[in-house]
Amino acid sequence: MNKTAHAIYISMFFIVGITVTIILAFNGYKYYSTPLHERFFNPDHTALKPSGDWGHGFGIIGTFMMIAGVAVYMIRKRMRKFQNFGFLKHWLELHIFLCSVGPVLVLYHTAFKFGGIVSISFWSMVLVVLSGVVGRFIYIQIPRTIEGQEMGINAINDLRVNLAAKVSEAIDFNQKIMSNFESLASPERYKKLTLLQAFSFAFKDYFKIRILMSNIKKIVRKAGLPVVIRKDILRAAKAEIILSRRIALLRTFHKLFRYWHIAHLPFAISMFVIMLIHVGVTLAFGYKWIF
Repeated sequence: MNKTAHAIYISMFFIVGITVTIILAFNGYKYYSTPLHERFFNPDHTALKPSGDWGHGFGIIGTFMMIAGVAVYMIRKRMRKFQNFGFLKHWLELHIFLCSVGPVLVLYHTAFKFGGIVSISFWSMVLVVLSGVVGRFIYIQIPRTIEGQEMGINAINDLRVNLAAKVSEAIDFNQKIMSNFESLASPERYKKLTLLQAFSFAFKDYFKIRILMSNIKKIVRKAGLPVVIRKDILRAAKAEIILSRRIALLRTFHKLFRYWHIAHLPFAISMFVIMLIHVGVTLAFGYKWIF
């Protein structure tokens, strides 16, 4: 999948997710904003209540989306015969899409009414989604190949050296800018910091990096380099600074990722177990959808 196809792939997920959320909110606003004791008299109650045609459908589709999102990603990640079937990061993006839109549909299935054992499943789902957002942030902090596989430290350092060399060739004649670049791109600046200190440090660095990138942009523009090469140098400079920070914090992010798995998995398991109990009870009491 080239960059254009990948951009379309991601855009499609974003557009579908936003569109579904807006349509559900717009069409059901009058019903969902009606007090619980008055909903029975709302003309949309028959369709949008949890056991209604639309409400029930939201729950079924949302549940299948979450199950499919977890299943396809785990199969692709764990089973060797599928490991050459597309890049892992693309399957992760599909997992995130299905496990983001699915909970939205389940939320509308509940009609914003939570109670009993189902409320445990719902709040577990909320925690799974929130922890998934945190996990995604940690995941992208660990340098990876285009296939989504984690890079070894030697490969990361080689990449950093190549990026630094590309930038150095363009700004080496300006010692002041070069000195600032080497300072901001040094992994040593972050190695002795705790994670919270590193975040604070990175926030302060944001403005320094903006000024540095602006100065580099002026230098390469004055050098009369083609636009394509100028953009390539600027991308390399920014990537080298970010990569250096990630190298310094790599061990910390590895620990966080292990802790995240420990927290994320129990929430997901409890959500699905209670969800299956809910579905079983629903079927036992004879509730059916459109079939």
